[in-house]
Amino acid sequence: MTETVSTPPADVPRAPARSGLLIGVLVLSAFVMILNETILSVALRELTVDLRVPTTTVQWLTSGFLLTMAVVIPTTGFLLERFSPRQVFLFSLSAFSLGTLLCALAPGFGMLMAGRVVQACGTAVMLPLLMTTVMRLVPPERRGATMGTITIVIAVAPAIGPTIGGAVLSLGWRWMFWIVLPLAVAALVAGGLLLRIDSERRQVPLDVPSVLLSAIGFGGVLYGLSSTGEPAGAEPPVPPWLSIVVGVVALVVFVWRQLRLQRRDRALLDLRPFTNRSFVVALVLTALLFVCLIGGAAILLPLYLQTVLHTSTFVSGLAVLPGGLVLGLLGRPVGKLFDKIGARPLVIPGAAAMAASLWLFTVLGPASPLIAVIGIHVLLMAGLGLMMTPLFTESLGSLPDHLYPHGSAILSTLQQVAGALGTAVFVSVATLGSHDTTAGSPDGSGLRAAFVVAGVFGTLAFAGTWLIRRRTPVEASTSDS
Repeated sequence: MTETVSTPPADVPRAPARSGLLIGVLVLSAFVMILNETILSVALRELTVDLRVPTTTVQWLTSGFLLTMAVVIPTTGFLLERFSPRQVFLFSLSAFSLGTLLCALAPGFGMLMAGRVVQACGTAVMLPLLMTTVMRLVPPERRGATMGTITIVIAVAPAIGPTIGGAVLSLGWRWMFWIVLPLAVAALVAGGLLLRIDSERRQVPLDVPSVLLSAIGFGGVLYGLSSTGEPAGAEPPVPPWLSIVVGVVALVVFVWRQLRLQRRDRALLDLRPFTNRSFVVALVLTALLFVCLIGGAAILLPLYLQTVLHTSTFVSGLAVLPGGLVLGLLGRPVGKLFDKIGARPLVIPGAAAMAASLWLFTVLGPASPLIAVIGIHVLLMAGLGLMMTPLFTESLGSLPDHLYPHGSAILSTLQQVAGALGTAVFVSVATLGSHDTTAGSPDGSGLRAAFVVAGVFGTLAFAGTWLIRRRTPVEASTSDS
């Protein structure tokens, strides 16, 4: 049985000015945290040499970060019901700051990986907190514009991570964390002083078996996919096929357990949002989008620039900056357009641009001019900008209020799983497709093969956009009023 400890009425008015301030604190905090998803992508080669481990191992600093988030995020639906937003925020920033300190002080790969895991635990909690807060404080007719601001956090932060990483790398990879640490501490102090949000809290017990099942499930699948890219002769401790099978079985049992627990309103992750067609369509498209964004744009492109074009880490970071800026600039304008015309007219051309740009990457070679690479990347980011805000808002906006925490947890989980899956699959394909598979680092032919796979994912996303529902006349008239 659950016990309600605080149940303010759903129609209690909130102060708009205070709502804006609270959302601003959350957005700035999340930006600093999510930046760390991909900030190390331009440092993969240097870390490979400095830590004396292959690229397929070093990439776990990124995919492991995403994987940890995928394991932790399913618990956030429970956390947001059990604890106040302020308590969740303080835990999130404290964990992230501690992880950042561990990374900065790490003497080797082991402690660096541990620090990334702690960082990810804090980041994972912030994403659903941010989206749930927006859905509860912002009226429906202005959600698109506000979600456009969140797009800057969720998309632009990982997109410009390589740029910042490339600029800072000249000082040494540890400075990527020393520079972030004071920003995280400042956000922690500001949030602790300013964050006060009324919320409904229930004494829901934590289902430990569900937590273990989600960890084994997501961890097994992603570990198996990543292990397939190990260089020849390097046998992983667990066969990749066995890891994937165990992970899939664990996820099946996890789903079965949640379906049983939600009958008593005690599920770790309530799966009722999957009964909503609009939510499911937007969720699948968001997953495909993040496969291409994290795995393709944030991981493959810096490797191509440094391995094939032989650019420095600083130049490769600057090369992706224009695209990151385009993605950021499109956030609020696209959100406002969504409020007027809905998701379908924006997502279809966006997916077409994303798919076209990924296929264009496959024709690049050692003689390709840098300006062509930058232009294709800008096209990719523009396509993602047209897709991301409408998909976020469409998915959560189709749910009832009491499912916002679980819907945002599902959405955030799939984002991180998709990003980690894209990283694991693309790096594996790039390594196995290289002429020398024992080198531990992909070459031009391997990277081209990986971009072909990314193009297939982009094409699937474009095909799926035609399933997005059309805006009804009633919805259109409501948004215009």
